[in-house]
Amino acid sequence: MKTTGTRRSLAWLPVVWCLTRLTLLLFVLKVYVFPGPDVTSDVQVIYQGWYGVLRSGTFPLEDVTWQYPPAAALAILSPGLLSFLDYATAFFVLVCVTDLVVLALLVYAGRRPGRSPRGAWVWVIGVPLLGPTVYARYDVMVTAVAVAALLAGARHPRAMGALAAFGALLKVWPAMLLLAARRGSAWVSALVTGVVVAGASALAMPGAFAFLTFQRDRGTEVESLGALVFHVARHFGWQGEVRLNYGSIEFLGPYVQEVSTGALFLTGAAFGWLVLWRLLARRLEEHTLADAAFVAVLMFTTTSRVISPQYMVWLVGLAAVCLCFPGSRMRMPVALVLVACFVTVLEFPLYFASVVASDGLGLTLLFLRNGLLVAATLIAARALWRATVPTALPAPRPARPAVTGETPVSS
Repeated sequence: MKTTGTRRSLAWLPVVWCLTRLTLLLFVLKVYVFPGPDVTSDVQVIYQGWYGVLRSGTFPLEDVTWQYPPAAALAILSPGLLSFLDYATAFFVLVCVTDLVVLALLVYAGRRPGRSPRGAWVWVIGVPLLGPTVYARYDVMVTAVAVAALLAGARHPRAMGALAAFGALLKVWPAMLLLAARRGSAWVSALVTGVVVAGASALAMPGAFAFLTFQRDRGTEVESLGALVFHVARHFGWQGEVRLNYGSIEFLGPYVQEVSTGALFLTGAAFGWLVLWRLLARRLEEHTLADAAFVAVLMFTTTSRVISPQYMVWLVGLAAVCLCFPGSRMRMPVALVLVACFVTVLEFPLYFASVVASDGLGLTLLFLRNGLLVAATLIAARALWRATVPTALPAPRPARPAVTGETPVSS
């Protein structure tokens, strides 16, 4: 019975995937117009502009919106592989193909003994919940590398290390996948891959690490957790402003630097908690690698001073890997993340004007989405700690001394 149910579940996966992904393609290709701001402008204007600069043999040194590690150039240049299509169309097609590759990896993992197809369903359902934005950014490509790394982790630690390092050079956050790596070979492989790819990038084109200096003057992005302070403060006379800055809509003005510093402090505290967990964790099971990666990236995303909508696809990908393992403790946090994905598409792009205006609807959506992320983070961290860190056993009570002079009971 269980096998039959699994087969039926897997049989429906490609049908639902095709229907939802066709809908996403129709929106990004503008056959149908999705309400709100045009989410494809990043590809048609920014990415395509970078494409021209990168093809000339240098990184975008004069563009402060280039805030990505050097391997990101590969994602930006990849539409050149489909030269018979215009840049934007080629990019959307490649993201869709990458999406399909992730599904194939999750289906393959879910069919193995002792695994579950739930992970594949999380991916199929979670991605379209984010709306067309998810196909108009290169984050699906990064997530594909992260999913492959985690699925390889148990049996092929060297492959996992190499993929995690390559992912980190695409967009930094996949470095956290190594948090629960059990074997030193994963770290050695990651170090070698990182040095080789970073070195090759630096030698190939100037400006490979200019991105490190392009985020120093950023404000607090309007969708982040810290931004809630200013959304509320605007109703009490706060004199700052909202404007496009460093590629995103940010709050600028009094106390923004302090709130941004607070966000960095929270991220540092989360990192400290993760280090402490790694030192104390003892009960590491097959699913712990994925659970720990999910918790780490969830902490990083929630405490960041920028929570762009496409960041949510990172969480969807890692959540999908977690639920490939029936023993995962992340079911409730995964459910909360999926609900947060739906709220995310409401706040961007559908009602983004309300978010920027800090009106009642915008505040409600942001408090709900960020509240869901905070709840998911706390529940996930608690579940990971309780599952892996042994509790101290109470000291055994001393044996009760025999009372002298007692007369034994005769039988």
